[in-house]
Amino acid sequence: MNSSKLRGFLIQNATWLGAGVLLTFLSSFGQTFFISIFAGEIREAYGLSHGAWGGLYSLGTTVSAIVMIWAGSLTDIFRVRNLGPVVLTGLAFATLAMAMNTALFLLPVVIFLLRLFGQGMSIHLAQVAMARWFTTTRGKALSIASLGYAIGESLLPVVFVAAMALVDWRLLWVVAAGITLLGIPLLIRLLRKERTPQSLSAEHTATGMRDRHWTRREALLNPLFWFIAPSILAPSAFITAFFFHQVHLAQVKNWPHIQLVALFPVFTGVAILSMFIAGWALDKWGTARMMPFYQLPMAVGFACLSVADTISGALIGLIFLALTVGAHSTLPSAFWAEFYGTRHIGAIKALATAVMVLGSAIGPALTGILIDYHVSLGTQFLWISGFFVVVCGLVWIGIRRARAEV
Repeated sequence: MNSSKLRGFLIQNATWLGAGVLLTFLSSFGQTFFISIFAGEIREAYGLSHGAWGGLYSLGTTVSAIVMIWAGSLTDIFRVRNLGPVVLTGLAFATLAMAMNTALFLLPVVIFLLRLFGQGMSIHLAQVAMARWFTTTRGKALSIASLGYAIGESLLPVVFVAAMALVDWRLLWVVAAGITLLGIPLLIRLLRKERTPQSLSAEHTATGMRDRHWTRREALLNPLFWFIAPSILAPSAFITAFFFHQVHLAQVKNWPHIQLVALFPVFTGVAILSMFIAGWALDKWGTARMMPFYQLPMAVGFACLSVADTISGALIGLIFLALTVGAHSTLPSAFWAEFYGTRHIGAIKALATAVMVLGSAIGPALTGILIDYHVSLGTQFLWISGFFVVVCGLVWIGIRRARAEV
């Protein structure tokens, strides 16, 4: 799509694309990168160790993933203009609950609500909407809608960490609730006329290994799935852990927290660039050649963060992490279709998503417990770096065994 066609696409579909951007941006208030900037204040307020805070966070995240199996299906019943305001109202309630709650036993409930309505339903609703409203331009619509998340990831941590020096942290959660509530009438206005595709393209299916379509059960029984599974779990687990423990990392490295979060826009920019480059590369070379190697930059990134003493060293580490994060948003989805076919791709990808969510629950808890046992983040990051090298080796072995069957 050339620049003039892209401009026309954006103008013609501005309201629907805007709704997607709005939903993914507001999801930020339930994402780890936002919640974790308050980690120090939350642990102090509730008297929690790193391990206890990570455990509670993982508990809320895991339960939200389980509930999402049911809640996500509501998008098949209700229109976005009806369900969207309900989701954003729930997210606003969750942010207010974080501001007002003082009871430790309710903290996992608050985390559950933030993760369900923010990380879960807001993102899910935007993606389902783009997939339904657009046919031949579905990929571009999904990419544009995802920019809301990228804007939130690069902007909100810097703004809120800076504001925390002047304003009580609980009041900032009230501000988050206000921003979310303002998004409700805007979403309703954008979706005054909800888009319906004027034409449906014919369904295109492509077979996978052995020239057939694999079911989810067959994929589970196939060794390749288990060679790939660690590469799905690892980035989710340890990128989540990095953001989750960012306050502690800044403390032990003697970096001002505001300087660390000021690097996040660079991280996001590199990840977006990597995403588009990975998309071009997989069209040119296919996923089989790229999957075994695209997580090696993550290994380099965590090694750099382990030994970095200066904020410039942290920047180098974040750039390498972002190279894998961007590619990870593109390559695995294409991999499942290429190796297992497209007929049952939804069920297989749902299984992969469950592995990712499991990773996001494991990462903060595991690293938090190790911190409590006086295993420094620097040491952990070296172990994590080595784990990514092992993961790449497993993917290489798995794909080498299966590639002849494609």
